[in-house]
Amino acid sequence: MNVVDKSTSPSEQNQSTLDKLNKMIDGESPETKSMKNLIAMVSQTDSTALILGETGTGKDIVAQAIHKCSNKKGPFITVNCAAIPSELLESELFGHEKGAFTGADKQRKGRFEQSSGGSLFLDEIGDMPLPLQAKLLRAIESKTIQRVGGAQDIKIDLRLICATHRDLEKKVENGEFRADLFFRINVLPINVPSLAERRTDIPSLQKTLLSNLKVDETQKPIFTPDAITALCKHNWPGNVRELKNVIERACIIFPGKELTSTNIYENLLRLKVPTVAEEQEALWDMTSDLSGIENLEENNFSNNLEDYLPHPKNYKNWFSFYDEIDIRRHLQDVEIVLIEEALEKTNNKVALAADKLKLRRTTLIEKMKKYSINVNQNIN
Repeated sequence: MNVVDKSTSPSEQNQSTLDKLNKMIDGESPETKSMKNLIAMVSQTDSTALILGETGTGKDIVAQAIHKCSNKKGPFITVNCAAIPSELLESELFGHEKGAFTGADKQRKGRFEQSSGGSLFLDEIGDMPLPLQAKLLRAIESKTIQRVGGAQDIKIDLRLICATHRDLEKKVENGEFRADLFFRINVLPINVPSLAERRTDIPSLQKTLLSNLKVDETQKPIFTPDAITALCKHNWPGNVRELKNVIERACIIFPGKELTSTNIYENLLRLKVPTVAEEQEALWDMTSDLSGIENLEENNFSNNLEDYLPHPKNYKNWFSFYDEIDIRRHLQDVEIVLIEEALEKTNNKVALAADKLKLRRTTLIEKMKKYSINVNQNIN
């Protein structure tokens, strides 16, 4: 009986891979689509992949996508070449035999052996020491490794994925990176665009990053169209990593609140947390309209004071706008403002300021010491 070959055509296989990639990598900008096409192509081969891009662009996500879209069934293992001291990196990658060096009390498999049947991702390969580059080149070409302190060749079966934010060609020119290794890993380079180069992807990235945060849905801020536009206009020197941090920061500073472009520019991108003064201003706006006080003549102020001060019951409106209030800090700040104003109105005469505040003179002096309020006069 003839068996019908139901294997998919290359074009169908490529489309299936692209469908997977669309679930793993957000964005439909021309730059992102071009990158996805390259990922789809390289994932169907065993060729070494070289991922290039600025810090924070998501090179690790691209590496994982290559692995997941391939036919590799083994593990995906990452080694950051810049994060491990050079004297330890060789053992980390190739393993070691018992007694190979002080402290090597037992045999240990390295990352190459642990990645068997899967993918080994060498992140920041541009920072790998030159002596180790020679051993890596030999491993790639011979598909064998030797553990530190060993003489036996061990066969390896894996896909190697490398990534760097360095300019490798320039490092080759400067003698900081082996030319033969560069040509060996530079089979099909994949350039990950910066976030500034793919601004049209920001709205979908924002939604995905916000949904992925492990925060209660009621605590997630609402990004208005105005806020999204502000995000799209930013240059994002930190790329996707910076965007992720900004969104997480928004959850902390504005939980459950609606965000505007002002919040994006002033509070999130510039790391300016709402100040106590801003909180107090919002509170005064909610509790009473004090704008008329400034227009009152000083001799009429005391007669109309009760008409302008907020009633204590109005403070309950605070929780219609905010989830909490640091009441101790708020009351202290109110005291500081009133004490400083009383001192200013009385030319720093503590006794007269105490009368205005209806406090004992000694009590006012203690509060001034507590809040480090100094006046250039003798306290009498």
